[in-house]
Amino acid sequence: MADGAAAPFPLARQARLAVLASGRGSNLASLLAAFPASGEEPLAAVCLVLSDRAQAPALARGVAAGVAAEHVAFGHDRAAFERAADALLREHAIDLVCLAGFMRILSAGFVAAWAGRLLNIHPSLLPAFPGLHGQRQALAAGVHESGCSVHFVDAGVDTGRVIVQRRVPVRDDDDEESLAARILEHEHLAYPEAVRLVLRGEVTP
Repeated sequence: MADGAAAPFPLARQARLAVLASGRGSNLASLLAAFPASGEEPLAAVCLVLSDRAQAPALARGVAAGVAAEHVAFGHDRAAFERAADALLREHAIDLVCLAGFMRILSAGFVAAWAGRLLNIHPSLLPAFPGLHGQRQALAAGVHESGCSVHFVDAGVDTGRVIVQRRVPVRDDDDEESLAARILEHEHLAYPEAVRLVLRGEVTP
């Protein structure tokens, strides 16, 4: 489990993954397919799904996959959320935490506690277009290429070391919805790839 130090990957056993999601959980689905709770993938298994929204479809995805699924309310008290989330992560002996459509900013203290064990996926080619609405930012900038990035989480907003990027052309007739849908297809490939690289010790923060 996390101890504030860089993750000592690779582990000498199967890694235990947690996925934090606020919405429908499409990236969660790709991680569940790659690292099923049944343990069929020796490298890792998804063991916990956690959401700040009680009705998030991601929780139902977790239950259907046989994974512990927990709701922790965020409300106006980030510190209380982070204490509860940290307790659950430790209770489930989680080795690596994957933010997948988790629409909250975590504190520097929480990030430091899970340093090297906390990943995020973002719909742009970082460092371009960090923060909210990466696809909208790309269209407004008139770029001809966008994509997605999986990165380590640090105290900044989408500033941690990039692990994997996948590129997507921006078409002349794209709107935010069409570009987001095309990028999402590549997110589903990029996230499992990044998790494998981290767990094998091939990429570090």
